Amino acid sequence: MIGASKVLALIPARAGSKGLPGKNIRPLHGKPLLAWPIAAAKASRYVDKVVVSTDSAEFADIALAHGAEVPTLRPPEFAADTSPSSAAVIHMLDHLAVQGEVFDYLLLLEPTSPLTEGCDIDAAMETLHANRQDGDALVSVSELVTTHPAFAVKRDEHGRIEPYAAVDFTRLPRRQDIDALYTLDGSLYISEVDRYREILSFCHDRTLSHVMPAYKAHEVDSLIDFICIEAILSHYDQVRLVP
Repeated sequence: MIGASKVLALIPARAGSKGLPGKNIRPLHGKPLLAWPIAAAKASRYVDKVVVSTDSAEFADIALAHGAEVPTLRPPEFAADTSPSSAAVIHMLDHLAVQGEVFDYLLLLEPTSPLTEGCDIDAAMETLHANRQDGDALVSVSELVTTHPAFAVKRDEHGRIEPYAAVDFTRLPRRQDIDALYTLDGSLYISEVDRYREILSFCHDRTLSHVMPAYKAHEVDSLIDFICIEAILSHYDQVRLVP
């Protein structure tokens, strides 16, 4: 709990990944990808219950083995490629409510963001809980640096480049003069439960932000991502000292 508010951590892990089959249980640095967000949620001081929403009995067994609960399997209609993520979330919230388990905050952690830690969850929870006058939800973001649109270029029909935003290359801004921009990085999502039920999204006009370090913003979408995150984890004591 945080204050008098109960916190549910929900980890969605359907079995039907097409880009990288079996992605959510693929081994990463010695344990299945699914195990990483479970460990992060269990390390939080504020999370009261950790559940996994999956359509796979195999995934459910792995989740249970790593300390999460799987109160029910996700129905097939909520596990298709075209199914909105909100359908799986509401299905789990409704199932728990029928069992008499009601929560004030919903924390969603995706297996594809395995570098999120308990300390990140706690800092984000504290920010949202302390600033409820300004927001009902909070999502993690990371700063755009090398991919900032101020430095984007486009190609003409001959393959020649020209600035996308500036008049010409002599007008490109200095990096220290541009406005800081951020991207949703997928590390964590938090919402007051009733607000999520109303809007079915974590992102709206009362969503706060929590800035994650760049190295934690890596997401798993491909085999290359796995290799990069394995490298980060292999040198984690050094990497986490980088500002």
